[in-house]
Order: sequence, then C-alpha cells, then structure tokens
Amino acid sequence: MAERKVVAITGASGLVGAQLAAFLSTGGHRVIRLVRHSTTKPDERQWKPNDPDPELLAGADAVIHLAGASIAGRFSDDHRAAIRDSRIAPTRRLAELIAKSKDGPKVLVNASAIGFYGYDRGEETLTEDSQRGDGFLADVVADWEDATAPAEQAGTRVVRVRTGIVQSPAGGTLRLLRPLFAAGLGGRLGSGRQWFSWIGIDDLVDVYHRALWDTELSGPVNAVAAEPVRNIDYTKVLAHVMRRPAVIPVPPLGPKVLLGDQGARELALANQRVLPARLLQADHRFRRPDLEQTLRHLLGRG
Repeated sequence: MAERKVVAITGASGLVGAQLAAFLSTGGHRVIRLVRHSTTKPDERQWKPNDPDPELLAGADAVIHLAGASIAGRFSDDHRAAIRDSRIAPTRRLAELIAKSKDGPKVLVNASAIGFYGYDRGEETLTEDSQRGDGFLADVVADWEDATAPAEQAGTRVVRVRTGIVQSPAGGTLRLLRPLFAAGLGGRLGSGRQWFSWIGIDDLVDVYHRALWDTELSGPVNAVAAEPVRNIDYTKVLAHVMRRPAVIPVPPLGPKVLLGDQGARELALANQRVLPARLLQADHRFRRPDLEQTLRHLLGRG
C-alpha cells in the first residue's frame, strides 16, 4: 500500500471529485476539501479562489485541482466568461501559493481537457505531443494549463489530466442520453462519423490516483480509453446495452438549438481521436478498456 498522504482537493463535491475523495479516504489517506463556502465539517478549509489564505495548504502533501464552472450549456458571453474565469486565475493563484510554500505540496494534479486539441481534427490521431487545436475551448485549456507554471517552475511535479468524455450514470453525457435511449429515442449525432474519446469514471479515478503517486508522470496526460469510437458506434453500443433501438438520428440543428452554434461545434459535434500515449508508455492498466464492458458495469447491465 502507498504511504498515507494528506491530499487537498478543490471541486471535491463534483462528479469526479466526490468519487476520488471517497476512493482516497477509503484507502486511508486524509482528504482536505477546499470549499468556497463557510466550513461546516472538520475536513474542510475555506478557499477563496482569487485570494487564497497563505495557510490554505499547510500540511498537505499533494493538491488535486478539479474546480471549474461546467462547460455544458449555450456558449453565451456570460457562459464563456464563467468557463474562463473559474479556471485560469484561480489555478494561477493556487500554483503561486504552492510555489511559495516552503514545506508545501510536492505534487499538483490539475484537471484539464482534450478540448486542448481543438474541436475537429478529422482522422488525425492525437497524443500528448500533438499541437493544440483551434476554438474557444482550446484557448481556455491552453491558458488553464499554462496557469500551473508557477508551481512547476518552483520544482513541484505538475500533472495535467486532459480528460475525455467521462462516462458515469451520475453526470455528463451518459446521464443525459440514458433516458432518451430508454425511451427508444437515441441515435447518432449529425453524421455520426466524429470520433468520441471516452473514459469510464472508475478508470478516471485510477488515472488521478496514479498521477499522485507515480513520480515519473508529469506534464500533460490524456485520460481517455485506449479505444476511441465514432459517435455512431457509441450510440449503437449504448442502445445494445440498454436493449433499445438507436434509429433516430439527431440532426445538427438539434444541438445548435440547445447549445448555440459554437457550443454545438465544440461540444456535441466535436471530433477528436485521442489516445492515452503517456499512460500506455507507463504500462497503465485500465479496469475496463472496452466501451460495452464499461457501459454494462455503469448501468448495471452485466
């Protein structure tokens, strides 16, 4: 068993943070939840994102930074501002705090996203060495990752977890699609040819766990399954698991009505064929590398 550590987590109540905090606590580690509201529990510390207390990270061996406004939604000016403002400046302040800490955290594991690669890379296979792409999300993710620089320059090991489309019945795309498919209304989005780079929530937690303890891991790490699928194949597998038809295609107009042109282009219809090259190089073992196996587990359809 790994040495017991004190891990400070932002976004500990979110989809990934809640499961990760529970996983670490069960493993015997002490989790400090960095919360923005007034503290009500012994394991909480109040975090002011743009002006953190100098003692916020006292005693912490590591920081996992997950907090940020949800990307889902219509890409209005206010929504874009919330996405940027909740990520870049707070991350920089946290990184600066780590850099100033004499006996502070030795590792920062920072959330990131495959949005870095842009919204449409066609058939290109993308690894951590690929160039950044185009679009609003690519700009945000690049700046978000750059905001960790103060900690890295101070000698802290920094891991940037570029997360794919998380599969969990508790949130994300699967939570949205499940009732549609259950009603027999599921189907491909647009042409269905776009690549869909996914990861199951359990495997994502494992990636964060490895990032904490594997001192050979640093820089960007693609948190995606080793077998991306096309959107049409994802919908076929989900329909098969749920024993429902997937015959009603969703025209591009559908996502545009909900998300606006930019949101539809960069979220619903994004085309990114991403591979977890760094994890594969490190001989990382995925619990469930197969999409059907993952969906059966998550939806209780074993």
